[in-house]
Amino acid sequence: MPATLFVSDLHLSGERPEIGERFFEFLRTQASRAAALYVLGDLFEYWIGDEELDAADGDPLARRVAEALGEVSRRGVSVAFMHGNRDFLIGRRFSDACGARLLADPSVENVAGVRTLMMHGDTLCTEDHDYQAWRRTARSRAWQQEFLAKSLAERRSTLQALREKSREVVGAKPAEIMDVSEPAVREALRMHGLTRLVHGHTHRPARHVLEVDGRSCERWVLPDWYERGGYLAIDDTGPRLVSF
Repeated sequence: MPATLFVSDLHLSGERPEIGERFFEFLRTQASRAAALYVLGDLFEYWIGDEELDAADGDPLARRVAEALGEVSRRGVSVAFMHGNRDFLIGRRFSDACGARLLADPSVENVAGVRTLMMHGDTLCTEDHDYQAWRRTARSRAWQQEFLAKSLAERRSTLQALREKSREVVGAKPAEIMDVSEPAVREALRMHGLTRLVHGHTHRPARHVLEVDGRSCERWVLPDWYERGGYLAIDDTGPRLVSF
Protein backbone atom coordinates (compact mmCIF):
# COMPACT_ATOMS: atom_id res chain seq x y z
CA MET A 1 0.00 0.00 0.00
CA PRO A 2 1.39 3.46 -0.87
CA ALA A 3 2.49 5.64 2.03
CA THR A 4 0.79 8.75 3.31
CA LEU A 5 3.20 11.70 3.35
CA PHE A 6 3.31 14.75 5.65
CA VAL A 7 5.24 17.97 5.07
CA SER A 8 5.25 21.38 6.71
CA ASP A 9 7.33 24.53 7.08
CA LEU A 10 8.56 24.70 3.51
CA HIS A 11 8.41 28.51 3.64
CA LEU A 12 8.44 28.73 -0.16
CA SER A 13 9.56 32.09 -1.44
CA GLY A 14 11.02 33.61 -4.56
CA GLU A 15 14.00 34.55 -2.37
CA ARG A 16 14.88 30.85 -2.01
CA PRO A 17 14.31 29.31 -5.47
CA GLU A 18 16.40 26.21 -4.73
CA ILE A 19 13.91 25.10 -2.06
CA GLY A 20 11.05 25.61 -4.49
CA GLU A 21 12.76 23.39 -7.05
CA ARG A 22 13.33 20.73 -4.39
CA PHE A 23 9.63 20.84 -3.55
CA PHE A 24 8.59 20.50 -7.20
CA GLU A 25 10.89 17.49 -7.55
CA PHE A 26 9.34 15.98 -4.42
CA LEU A 27 5.87 16.44 -5.93
CA ARG A 28 6.90 14.84 -9.21
CA THR A 29 8.45 11.83 -7.48
CA GLN A 30 7.57 10.79 -3.91
CA ALA A 31 4.28 12.68 -3.63
CA SER A 32 2.92 11.47 -6.96
CA ARG A 33 3.31 7.86 -5.80
CA ALA A 34 1.70 8.42 -2.38
CA ALA A 35 -1.74 7.52 -1.15
CA ALA A 36 -2.16 11.00 0.33
CA LEU A 37 -0.20 14.20 0.91
CA TYR A 38 -0.82 16.38 3.96
CA VAL A 39 0.69 19.87 4.07
CA LEU A 40 0.49 20.92 7.72
CA GLY A 41 1.06 24.63 7.34
CA ASP A 42 3.65 27.19 6.30
CA LEU A 43 3.79 26.02 2.72
CA PHE A 44 4.73 29.62 1.90
CA GLU A 45 6.97 32.09 3.69
CA TYR A 46 3.93 34.33 3.70
CA TRP A 47 0.55 34.57 1.97
CA ILE A 48 -1.23 37.86 1.46
CA GLY A 49 -4.40 36.58 -0.21
CA ASP A 50 -5.66 34.28 -2.94
CA GLU A 51 -5.46 37.15 -5.43
CA GLU A 52 -1.83 36.07 -5.79
CA LEU A 53 -3.12 33.44 -8.22
CA ASP A 54 -4.65 35.71 -10.84
CA ALA A 55 -3.75 39.35 -10.20
CA ALA A 56 -1.44 41.02 -12.71
CA ASP A 57 1.01 41.73 -9.88
CA GLY A 58 0.48 38.36 -8.20
CA ASP A 59 3.33 36.06 -7.24
CA PRO A 60 4.15 33.64 -10.12
CA LEU A 61 5.45 31.14 -7.56
CA ALA A 62 1.94 30.87 -6.10
CA ARG A 63 0.52 29.88 -9.48
CA ARG A 64 3.29 27.37 -10.09
CA VAL A 65 2.78 25.73 -6.69
CA ALA A 66 -0.98 25.49 -7.24
CA GLU A 67 -0.44 23.91 -10.66
CA ALA A 68 2.09 21.39 -9.30
CA LEU A 69 -0.16 20.36 -6.40
CA GLY A 70 -3.08 20.16 -8.81
CA GLU A 71 -1.12 17.70 -10.95
CA VAL A 72 -0.48 15.51 -7.89
CA SER A 73 -4.20 15.59 -7.09
CA ARG A 74 -5.12 14.65 -10.68
CA ARG A 75 -2.90 11.58 -10.36
CA GLY A 76 -5.31 10.32 -7.71
CA VAL A 77 -3.38 11.40 -4.62
CA SER A 78 -5.54 12.85 -1.84
CA VAL A 79 -4.11 16.31 -1.07
CA ALA A 80 -4.99 18.20 2.11
CA PHE A 81 -3.77 21.52 3.45
CA MET A 82 -3.74 23.06 6.93
CA HIS A 83 -3.02 26.70 7.70
CA GLY A 84 0.25 27.62 9.38
CA ASN A 85 1.29 30.80 11.12
CA ARG A 86 2.67 32.24 7.86
CA ASP A 87 -0.06 31.30 5.36
CA PHE A 88 -3.29 31.39 7.36
CA LEU A 89 -4.89 33.64 4.71
CA ILE A 90 -4.94 30.87 2.12
CA GLY A 91 -8.54 30.35 1.08
CA ARG A 92 -10.84 28.32 -1.12
CA ARG A 93 -9.54 29.76 -4.37
CA PHE A 94 -6.06 28.41 -3.72
CA SER A 95 -7.22 25.06 -2.31
CA ASP A 96 -9.57 24.53 -5.26
CA ALA A 97 -6.74 25.31 -7.68
CA CYS A 98 -4.67 22.62 -5.93
CA GLY A 99 -7.51 20.11 -5.79
CA ALA A 100 -6.91 20.06 -2.04
CA ARG A 101 -9.06 19.90 1.07
CA LEU A 102 -8.66 22.66 3.64
CA LEU A 103 -8.26 21.11 7.07
CA ALA A 104 -9.16 22.63 10.40
CA ASP A 105 -6.41 22.86 13.00
CA PRO A 106 -6.55 20.42 14.74
CA SER A 107 -7.88 17.62 12.55
CA VAL A 108 -8.16 13.87 13.03
CA GLU A 109 -7.80 11.45 10.11
CA ASN A 110 -7.34 7.71 9.72
CA VAL A 111 -3.77 7.14 8.50
CA ALA A 112 -2.76 3.55 7.72
CA GLY A 113 -5.34 2.28 10.17
CA VAL A 114 -4.42 4.64 13.02
CA ARG A 115 -6.53 7.64 13.98
CA THR A 116 -4.00 10.46 13.89
CA LEU A 117 -4.15 13.95 15.36
CA MET A 118 -2.72 16.58 13.03
CA MET A 119 -1.83 20.16 13.96
CA HIS A 120 0.39 22.89 12.61
CA GLY A 121 1.90 23.07 16.07
CA ASP A 122 1.88 26.76 16.97
CA THR A 123 -1.07 26.42 19.34
CA LEU A 124 1.03 23.99 21.39
CA CYS A 125 3.62 26.71 22.13
CA THR A 126 1.60 28.00 25.06
CA GLU A 127 4.59 29.50 26.92
CA ASP A 128 5.08 32.04 24.11
CA HIS A 129 2.43 34.44 25.39
CA ASP A 130 3.30 37.28 23.00
CA TYR A 131 2.91 35.01 19.98
CA GLN A 132 -0.38 33.57 21.21
CA ALA A 133 -1.75 37.10 21.65
CA TRP A 134 -0.66 38.02 18.11
CA ARG A 135 -2.18 34.79 16.77
CA ARG A 136 -5.56 35.67 18.27
CA THR A 137 -5.38 39.10 16.64
CA ALA A 138 -4.29 37.85 13.21
CA ARG A 139 -6.94 35.11 13.14
CA SER A 140 -9.75 37.53 14.00
CA ARG A 141 -12.25 38.42 11.28
CA ALA A 142 -11.77 42.15 11.92
CA TRP A 143 -7.99 42.07 11.38
CA GLN A 144 -8.26 39.91 8.27
CA GLN A 145 -10.99 42.03 6.70
CA GLU A 146 -8.94 45.17 7.25
CA PHE A 147 -5.78 43.56 5.85
CA LEU A 148 -7.49 42.04 2.79
CA ALA A 149 -9.13 45.38 1.97
CA LYS A 150 -5.68 46.75 1.09
CA SER A 151 -4.07 46.44 -2.35
CA LEU A 152 -1.55 43.66 -2.87
CA ALA A 153 1.26 46.21 -2.79
CA GLU A 154 0.01 47.63 0.51
CA ARG A 155 -0.32 44.12 1.96
CA ARG A 156 3.26 43.30 1.01
CA SER A 157 4.50 46.47 2.64
CA THR A 158 2.52 45.77 5.82
CA LEU A 159 3.74 42.20 5.93
CA GLN A 160 7.36 43.19 5.42
CA ALA A 161 7.15 45.47 8.45
CA LEU A 162 5.57 42.67 10.48
CA ARG A 163 8.28 40.23 9.43
CA GLU A 164 11.06 42.61 10.46
CA LYS A 165 9.43 43.14 13.83
CA SER A 166 8.99 39.38 14.23
CA ARG A 167 12.69 38.75 13.59
CA GLU A 168 13.62 41.20 16.35
CA VAL A 169 11.17 39.66 18.82
CA VAL A 170 12.14 36.06 18.04
CA GLY A 171 15.84 36.87 18.33
CA ALA A 172 15.31 38.08 21.88
CA LYS A 173 13.36 35.03 23.11
CA PRO A 174 14.80 31.93 24.79
CA ALA A 175 14.54 28.95 22.42
CA GLU A 176 12.59 26.83 24.90
CA ILE A 177 9.74 29.36 24.97
CA MET A 178 9.18 28.84 21.24
CA ASP A 179 8.99 25.06 21.55
CA VAL A 180 5.81 23.16 22.37
CA SER A 181 4.64 22.85 25.94
CA GLU A 182 4.44 19.22 27.11
CA PRO A 183 1.26 19.87 29.13
CA ALA A 184 -0.35 21.27 25.95
CA VAL A 185 0.70 18.17 24.00
CA ARG A 186 -0.71 15.89 26.69
CA GLU A 187 -3.97 17.83 26.81
CA ALA A 188 -4.38 17.65 23.01
CA LEU A 189 -3.89 13.87 22.99
CA ARG A 190 -6.13 13.48 26.04
CA MET A 191 -8.90 15.64 24.56
CA HIS A 192 -9.02 13.60 21.35
CA GLY A 193 -8.37 10.24 23.00
CA LEU A 194 -5.57 9.44 20.56
CA THR A 195 -2.03 8.07 20.76
CA ARG A 196 -0.39 9.66 17.71
CA LEU A 197 0.20 13.36 17.00
CA VAL A 198 1.88 14.82 13.89
CA HIS A 199 2.80 18.51 13.74
CA GLY A 200 5.30 21.00 12.38
CA HIS A 201 6.09 24.63 13.28
CA THR A 202 9.04 24.11 15.66
CA HIS A 203 11.56 22.99 13.00
CA ARG A 204 12.83 20.27 15.37
CA PRO A 205 12.15 16.97 13.56
CA ALA A 206 11.99 14.02 15.92
CA ARG A 207 9.87 11.26 17.41
CA HIS A 208 8.89 11.81 21.03
CA VAL A 209 7.37 9.07 23.20
CA LEU A 210 5.22 9.99 26.18
CA GLU A 211 2.60 8.44 28.41
CA VAL A 212 -0.85 10.01 28.71
CA ASP A 213 -3.33 8.56 31.17
CA GLY A 214 -1.55 5.22 31.09
CA ARG A 215 -1.44 5.09 27.26
CA SER A 216 1.82 5.06 25.34
CA CYS A 217 1.71 7.94 22.83
CA GLU A 218 4.01 9.30 20.17
CA ARG A 219 4.54 12.80 18.80
CA TRP A 220 6.13 13.20 15.38
CA VAL A 221 7.63 16.61 14.54
CA LEU A 222 8.07 17.42 10.85
CA PRO A 223 11.27 18.90 9.40
CA ASP A 224 11.47 22.39 7.98
CA TRP A 225 12.84 23.05 4.49
CA TYR A 226 15.25 25.89 5.28
CA GLU A 227 18.32 23.68 4.96
CA ARG A 228 17.62 20.15 3.71
CA GLY A 229 13.92 19.47 3.94
CA GLY A 230 12.16 16.16 4.36
CA TYR A 231 8.88 14.50 5.22
CA LEU A 232 7.14 11.92 7.38
CA ALA A 233 5.93 8.77 5.62
CA ILE A 234 3.37 6.47 7.23
CA ASP A 235 2.36 3.11 5.80
CA ASP A 236 1.42 -0.34 7.12
CA THR A 237 4.91 -0.74 8.62
CA GLY A 238 4.58 2.46 10.67
CA PRO A 239 5.94 6.02 10.50
CA ARG A 240 9.44 7.05 9.41
CA LEU A 241 11.09 10.44 9.05
CA VAL A 242 12.90 11.01 5.76
CA SER A 243 15.49 13.77 5.28
CA PHE A 244 16.83 14.86 1.91
